[in-house]
Formats: sequence, C-alpha cells, structure tokens
Amino acid sequence: MRPDDWHLTDDVDDFLARAGDFLRSRPGPHVMQLTWAERVRARGAEAFGTGAPVFGVLEQAGEVRGTFYRLPPGGIGLSPLTPAQAGSLAARLAALGHSLPRVSADHGTATAFAEAWQRHTGATPKPGGIRLRLYRLGTLTPPEPMPAGRSRVLGEQDLEHVMFWCGEFAKAVGEDVAIDAGTWAGTRYADKRYTLWETPDGTAVSLAGMNPLIGGQIQVDIVYTPAHLRGRGYAAAVTAEVSRAALAAGARDVVLFADLSNPTSNALYQRLGYRALADWAVYGF
Repeated sequence: MRPDDWHLTDDVDDFLARAGDFLRSRPGPHVMQLTWAERVRARGAEAFGTGAPVFGVLEQAGEVRGTFYRLPPGGIGLSPLTPAQAGSLAARLAALGHSLPRVSADHGTATAFAEAWQRHTGATPKPGGIRLRLYRLGTLTPPEPMPAGRSRVLGEQDLEHVMFWCGEFAKAVGEDVAIDAGTWAGTRYADKRYTLWETPDGTAVSLAGMNPLIGGQIQVDIVYTPAHLRGRGYAAAVTAEVSRAALAAGARDVVLFADLSNPTSNALYQRLGYRALADWAVYGF
C-alpha cells in the first residue's frame, strides 16, 4: 500500500467521476461522502468557508478502494478503510503538511486513522464527545396509535419557524453554529425538507428533516422535540412521516444517525424499523 495510491483533487466533479459508482454501490456507509460532495457541487466550495476543499480517492489496479473529503478548516471524513489503507492516507497527508483538527468515520476506520496520524505527526487523538450509530431502515413500522394531531410539510413561507427549530436543535446537540437569515444558506440545514408534527390545535411539537435524494438514498436529519414535550410519541410520529415521505420520493435506502448516549431515541428508531448499520466515531487532534 503506497501513500501515492491516493489521488487528491479540489475538483468535486473529478472526485465524483472517479468515485461516484463506488460511493453509490454502498450508499449507507458512504452517506457523508455523498452528502458533502453533492453540497459542494450544488452550492460551490465557497459556501462552506475559506480554503479549497480536498477530496481523495484510493485507486489500485483500476479499482476504487476508499475515499475521503475535507472542507477546510474542518476535519476529514473517511469511507470505511482497512488499517493499512488508513495508514497510507495518514502518511500522504502528513507528508503534504496537512493539519487536521479531527477525523470522522465508522469506529474502526476513525480509530485506525487516528492511531496512524499520531504515529506520523505526534498529534494526540482525543475521542469526541458524541458517539453516534448509523441506522438503515428495514420495514417501516409506524407507531400505533399515533398521537393526536397531524404532520405538515414546511415551505419557504415557514423559514423563520424552521430557523428557530434548527437553532434549538443545534443548541441541544452542542453544535457551534449561528442560524439566522444571514447565515442560513451556508449551513448544513439549508438543503433539507422539514416536517412538523402539530397537535389538533395547531401547536408545533416536533420537527424532522430529510436531505435530498442522493445515490438512491435519503438521510433523515434532524429529529427534534423540545424537552418539555418528550415522551408523548411526537418524535416517533414525525420520524415515521418523514421516513414514509423518503420512500415515496424514491429512496431505496433511508438512513439516520442517533446519539448512542440517548437510549430513548435509539429504541424509538428500532421500533420504527431502523436497523444498526455502523457505529461512528470522531477523534480530535
């Protein structure tokens, strides 16, 4: 395994031309590569801050074996890699003088890369605060009975409402992001379709979003219910509605991430028919 087996580019079209079929062959484990490549393609790299993006493709004997992406000044996101593949990437990036604040990938890949990065740079990896599990929908099983109320898809006229809910979600998960009319277009929240669950009197009680269809797959992201309204079935209802909408939109696969420290949400998604696909890890340097 040679470090120069990795082809690096700042051109997202080049990246997708080389790796698109590989990524779409297993869209679940590649959800982050597919999502961020499409965001860069659709909005332009300048939408996500200063510095050119970096995409990488591991090619051996004409076959794609792995990928990564990085949007400076952020961290690096990896497709599933063997320890040898992760080590070759760490060697290549270290030799090029890259400075990485963090790595994000499935647990085995992230751990292998973090260890290799420490060997090559001396940077000490520290596990991130949030541990995630990636789920993929099997057979959707809506809750019975559904809570009283109805779902409502939000449109452009609801933007202020959407920004408020997304801001509350970001605060709840500790995400350091400003969400307002001036920053909205540059956030990861701007390209989703949102659905509210409303009580019979029209009170909004839970929100779920879904990303666009990419590679035959839709990611459900985000799901949020204010703390004082939890335990009443609202999150289950709105997640079921968004999952149903994703299938109706043509998704062959529907995926979502859940915080492993929240057993309630993990159990909820499993009751709806979601099955564990991979544990996810983040290491800071």
